[in-house]
Amino acid sequence: MKLLIAEKPSVAMEFAKALKLNMNRKNGYIEDKDWIITWCVGHLVTMSYPEAYDENLKFWRLDTLPFIPEEWKYEIIPAVANQFNIIQKLMQREDIEEIYNAGDSGREGEYIQRLVFMMANPNPNAKMKRVWIDSQTEDEIQRGIREAEDMSKYDSLSDSAYLRAKEDYLIGINFSRLLSIIFGRRIAKDINEEKVSISVGRVMTCVLGMVVSREREIRNFVKTKYYKILGNFGDDSSSFKGEWKVSETSKLFNSNLLYNDSGFKSEEHAKKFIISLKDKKAVVSDLKKSKQKENAPLLFNLAEIQNECTKVFKIKPDETLEIIQELYEKKLVTYPRTDARVLSTAIAKEIGKNLNGLYKNFKDEEINGYISKMINEKYSTNLVKTKYVNDSKITDHYAIIPTGQGLENYDKLPELKKDVYKLIVKRFIAIFYPPAEYNKVNLSVDVEGEIFNSSGKVCTKQGFLEVLKNRIKTDEEDDNLSILSALKKGQEISVLNYETKDSETSPPSRYNSGGMVLAMENAGKLIEDEELREQIKGAGIGTSATRGEIIKKLERIKYIEINPKTQIITPTIKGEAIYDIVNKSIPDMLNPELTASWEKGLDMVAKKEIKPEIFMEKLKKYINSKIDKLVVK
Repeated sequence: MKLLIAEKPSVAMEFAKALKLNMNRKNGYIEDKDWIITWCVGHLVTMSYPEAYDENLKFWRLDTLPFIPEEWKYEIIPAVANQFNIIQKLMQREDIEEIYNAGDSGREGEYIQRLVFMMANPNPNAKMKRVWIDSQTEDEIQRGIREAEDMSKYDSLSDSAYLRAKEDYLIGINFSRLLSIIFGRRIAKDINEEKVSISVGRVMTCVLGMVVSREREIRNFVKTKYYKILGNFGDDSSSFKGEWKVSETSKLFNSNLLYNDSGFKSEEHAKKFIISLKDKKAVVSDLKKSKQKENAPLLFNLAEIQNECTKVFKIKPDETLEIIQELYEKKLVTYPRTDARVLSTAIAKEIGKNLNGLYKNFKDEEINGYISKMINEKYSTNLVKTKYVNDSKITDHYAIIPTGQGLENYDKLPELKKDVYKLIVKRFIAIFYPPAEYNKVNLSVDVEGEIFNSSGKVCTKQGFLEVLKNRIKTDEEDDNLSILSALKKGQEISVLNYETKDSETSPPSRYNSGGMVLAMENAGKLIEDEELREQIKGAGIGTSATRGEIIKKLERIKYIEINPKTQIITPTIKGEAIYDIVNKSIPDMLNPELTASWEKGLDMVAKKEIKPEIFMEKLKKYINSKIDKLVVK
C-alpha cells in the first residue's frame, strides 16, 4: 500500500484524479486498492512557546534572557489535531510500504510536512519519497510521482527550513521581550498608549527600517531649483530643441555658477549666459543614426507579478499571491512561489504543449490573435539558446507561465482573476515575438564651444510591444526624428531663440506595496560594501512565499499604513517610535545587510555549502552579543 500526503484537500483531489483512483472518501483521507491519499491543512505542528519549557518563562523578565533551547519542543496545533491524528494512524499502518511527501514544492512546504513526519513516528519499514512538481496538471502530477526520489535527498532543504523557523523564533522572542521590557513604557508614553509591546522580527524590522528611512528622507528633503538652457534651432516650419550641457570646450567648464552639468544655480546667470550666445554661429557637430532592438522582458517571478498587479490593479502583494495560488490549483499556471524569471532547458523543449493548449482551449479573441500571428508569421518557439532559458538561474522552480490546461475553469473566475491570468499569458506569449525595432538619431549642435544635444527615436517595428502594448512611441517623437534625420554633420543651422527652463530636484518616491516586494527581493543591492554585496548576490530579505505576508503583518500591527487606492506605504507614529528604539539598541536589525546575509546563510545550508550547526552557532553568538550589550548583569 502507498500513502501520499498532500498540502491540502483540494490538492489531494487532484492527485487522486491524476492517479485515476476511485473517490472512496473516508474521514480525512481517500483510499483505493493500492493508494491512500490524505492531506495537511496548513501547519499541523508548531514550535512550543517558552512556557512549555518552564512555566516561569511565561513572564517577561530580563534575567530569563536569552532564551535558546538546547532541545527543541514541538506540539500539535489543537484546532487541527484531528487531521494530524488521522495522518499519524495512516503513517503507522503496517501495510504501508511507501510514504510520499507531496507537500508544497518549496522550503515552507517541506517544513510543514517534515514536522508531521517528525511527530507522527511513521512505519520504519516504509520507504519515504518526495514528490516535487511545477504545476498541478495531470501530466506533471504523474511525472512527479513517477520520478519521486528518496526524501533524504531533500534533507538539506529541510535543515534550512528548520533553521529559518528557529531563527525567526529566537530573534522574535528574545528581542521582542528585551526591547519591550527596557523601552515599552517609554514608547507607550511617547505615543500616548496605555501599554506597548514591541514586536521585532528578522525580516519585518528590516522592512520597517526601509519604510521609515525612505519617509524621513522625503520629509527632510529640501528642493533645489536650478535652470536649464534650451536652444530652438531650424526654421518656423521645421524646428527642434536642444538642451545645453557643459563640456570641456565650454567657457563654464568647472564653473561654480553651475548646479550640475546642465543647469545654473541662479536664473540671473542663466540669462546672462543666453545673452552671451547672441549672434553666434550654430553648427551640427555630431550626428549619429542608429537602429536599436529591444527584446521582450523576462518572464514573471512572484515578486515581479506582485509589483505589476499593484501598479495595474492596485492590489496588495498577498492578494496577488492568493489569486495566483488559485490559478495554480485550477491548473492554469505553474508554481507561483518562485524567484526565477527564466525557464529550464527541459521545459523549454516542451513549450509547444503550453502554446497549443492555449490556442486550442483558451476562447479569448485577443490571445488567439496573438498566437495565430505567431503561427502565420512562423515565429520561432525554440527558446533554448535565448535569455529566457537559463538552468543556472533556477533553484526550486522556473518562472510563472500558463500551463495551457485547466481552461475549463477560466470562465468561472471573477474578472480580476481573469485579468491577472491574462497578464501572465501575455508576458509568456511576448517572449516568442520578435524584438521591437527603433530608428534613433543623436545630434549635437556646437554654438562656438557650447554644446546643445537633441535626440529622436521612433518605433519602426512593434514586435513584442504588439502583445504588451505599453511602450508604443508617439507621433511627436516621429516628427522630431524626421527633422533631425534630414540634417548633416558640419551643417550650419539657424538659431530661433534660447530660453531658460526651470527645474528642481525631486525627493525619492515612497514605496507602494508591490514596489516594496521588489525592494525586498533586491535588498542585497542596497549594501554599500562591494565585497559583501557580491558575496550575498541574489539574496534578498524574506522569500517569495513570505514577503507579502510580512507587509501585511506590519500593517496589521499598525507599524505602517497602506493607502487602499494607491497602495502607497507610510509609517505610523508607532512604527517610527519602534524604529527609533531599534535604531538606538540593535541598529543592524534595520539593515538589509544583516537580513540578506542570514538569508544567504540559509541558502548555503540548503545547498550543503555549510553545515546547519555552523549557522546555529553564529545565530546564538549574535543573540547573546546583543543581549549582553543591553542588559547589565
